[in-house]
Amino acid sequence: MSFFISDAIADAGAAAGAAQAPDPLASLILPIGLVILFYFFLIRPQSKRQKEHKKMISELQKGEEVITTGGILGKITKISDDFITLEIAKDVSLHIQKNAVQTIMPKGTMKDQMN
Repeated sequence: MSFFISDAIADAGAAAGAAQAPDPLASLILPIGLVILFYFFLIRPQSKRQKEHKKMISELQKGEEVITTGGILGKITKISDDFITLEIAKDVSLHIQKNAVQTIMPKGTMKDQMN
């Protein structure tokens, strides 16, 4: 009844498959390798960046010029536990969360941008 495969080839393939059992250790190598790759390329760098950002937030000082995650450039005039006050122009201040600070800029950045 096997039109496409002869009976001898079909029997040989079934006998060979039954004789060899798959190695369970070999089937775990790919998933374990993927977990290791995800750790070193995704998880570890992200946690490192988070740690650096927390350190930067904790070391903010009055008078520093910063950029927020929304792209606002300002000078820190007041710091409390969770919020800071940014002066973005003369007599214009914003109250934002400390976590919204993205980057600390070099001194004089605001003067360069105003001109």
